[in-house]
Amino acid sequence: MYLADCHLHSRVSPDAGDSMTALAEAAAEAGLDELCFTDHVEPIVWGGTDLRGPYDWSVLTAEFEAARAAMGERIKLRLGMELGDACWNFAHTEKLLADAPPLDFIIGSVHMLSKRYRGLDLYYFDPRTEEEAYDGIADYLDRVKVMAEWGQFDVLGHLTLPLRYLNENRGWNLSMDRFAGEIAEIFAILNRKGIGIELNTNRGNTPLPDGTWLRLYKEMAGEPIVTLGTDAHAAKFVGCAVRERQALLRECGFESFCTFEGRKPIQHAL
Repeated sequence: MYLADCHLHSRVSPDAGDSMTALAEAAAEAGLDELCFTDHVEPIVWGGTDLRGPYDWSVLTAEFEAARAAMGERIKLRLGMELGDACWNFAHTEKLLADAPPLDFIIGSVHMLSKRYRGLDLYYFDPRTEEEAYDGIADYLDRVKVMAEWGQFDVLGHLTLPLRYLNENRGWNLSMDRFAGEIAEIFAILNRKGIGIELNTNRGNTPLPDGTWLRLYKEMAGEPIVTLGTDAHAAKFVGCAVRERQALLRECGFESFCTFEGRKPIQHAL
């Protein structure tokens, strides 16, 4: 069994605190074969919607080289990023990407609601009623669709992200069932563009997405591209539930999952 965690955040991200070296040490101790660092990179200022200035890639690359030097041959390390909320300004995002160093992997994701919600981060979305909650999910999926149409990334991250915050943090018991048509449309766009999806282990909580949507993706995708990532923001979560989510993929009919090198998918048997 090949074990990889392709979504985690080091102290280069504004919401995490461990070094890449500490994360890599935790991955090696957990028996992982491969790790891909995917720190946050957004076209907007963290915590707001103003466009950010040039990104200092040297901080990211220096941290990565330090981890590689410390780990040697103990584990395969890749450098990627989580490209969040590019839909706020695609032109600005493309300028940002033009200055990026060579990367192995890019996760495209949406964390913020639209201008209708003043760019509210899903973490802070606190609806008063179930219908308000579903309105927010609809807004989120619309943003995801726009991001997918742009398509300058390798996999779509944590498709059902609103459920992490609404169910786990806010105590709702919501599903995405009423949005089957919208999700199928997103999958169709991704398939047309050769973009995959992420199975986010959600640090051992409800997988994002769960089996319902994994099966739909499997039915629709000619050649499925699925990565596994924990979304770890601390060393203690590195590799969390990766084995269990490989089992889920097998249950949903998948025969392999992917890692990426130089923005190209590499299939690994489940």
